[in-house]
Amino acid sequence: MAIRYYPAIIERGEGPGFGVFFPDLPGCTSAGETIEAAARSAEEALGLHLRGMIEDGDPLPDPTPLDRIEPDPEIDEACRVLVRADLPGKTIRFNATMDEGLLSRIDAAARAEGMSRSGFLAVAAREKLG
Repeated sequence: MAIRYYPAIIERGEGPGFGVFFPDLPGCTSAGETIEAAARSAEEALGLHLRGMIEDGDPLPDPTPLDRIEPDPEIDEACRVLVRADLPGKTIRFNATMDEGLLSRIDAAARAEGMSRSGFLAVAAREKLG
C-alpha cells in the first residue's frame, strides 16, 4: 500500500466550526466543530474521494507541497495540515483455507451487499485493521 500526504486548508466557518478543503482535489471537503475534529474528518473524506477516483479510473494528482500553495485572501484560514492517504497497491491473488460454514456465511453477506467474496473480505480486513 502506497502512502501519500495531501495538503488541506482548514478554514474558519461563518458560525461555529471549521471547514476543510484540498487544493489538489476540487470537491473533496470536510468539516468539524474544532480544528482537531476537522483534521480527523479530513482523513476520511480524502480516503473516500481518492477511492472514488481510483474506481472511476481517474488519475490521482500529485500532492502540492504546502509552501507552494498561495494564500487566498477570500479564505479565513485557520491552518494547513498534511492529511495521510493510504493508496491501494497492486492486487495479488492468494489461496486461503477456512471452515465451509464460515465461507457460506461470507458468500451470503457479500451477495447481500452486492459484493464479490474478495471485495467483502478486503473491506472486512480494512475495518478490522483500522
